[in-house]
Amino acid sequence: RVRVLVGVQGASMFDFRSKESKKKLNPKEQLREWTKGLRHEKRGLERQLRKIEREENKVKREIKASAKKGDVAAVKILAKEIVRSQKAKNQIRLSCVTMNSVELQLKQQAAMAKVAGVLGKSADVMQHMGRLMNIPSIQANMRKMAREMAQAGLIQETMDEMMDDALGDDELDDEAEEEVNKVMMELTGGMFGNTTAVPDGPVAAPASA
Repeated sequence: RVRVLVGVQGASMFDFRSKESKKKLNPKEQLREWTKGLRHEKRGLERQLRKIEREENKVKREIKASAKKGDVAAVKILAKEIVRSQKAKNQIRLSCVTMNSVELQLKQQAAMAKVAGVLGKSADVMQHMGRLMNIPSIQANMRKMAREMAQAGLIQETMDEMMDDALGDDELDDEAEEEVNKVMMELTGGMFGNTTAVPDGPVAAPASA
């Protein structure tokens, strides 16, 4: 079945640092370390995305097979997995876009640091990091990075207040039920689609023309 992989913890760039690199870094070196860390995390998310897509394709085939058997209950269960995987993929794609935005902000900070010699506070970076800290698979690593950014003066030391416990809810709401209905319609060629009244067992599939 589709496994929503956004909760899988990945290795952090911060865990790979040598003792030498743990010494106090100047602004340019620190920005370079953060950029490396973001790129590492983004590659991990992209791997998760590809794995979810592979699993999703398997479930789509199972839906079509169940539809041929007239098993509408199984079709609905599998369609819910598709909707959850789509939700996970959207979250991963948004996280990658957010990381790109943070990386761009870090480049701008690097240019300013050449002149001022220090990092200036960035509300944009703080906002983006707050979003990234809500993604379970990268949460711990993003919190480490945010802590370093706060210590360096790039963001305020109030990141924990930006954590949103609403993310990570795997339950489907009423709007998502409509998405389930749409998936059922699309993958069964219109055979099934009414999720409001699903029989317990198989039903006769419509006769083909």
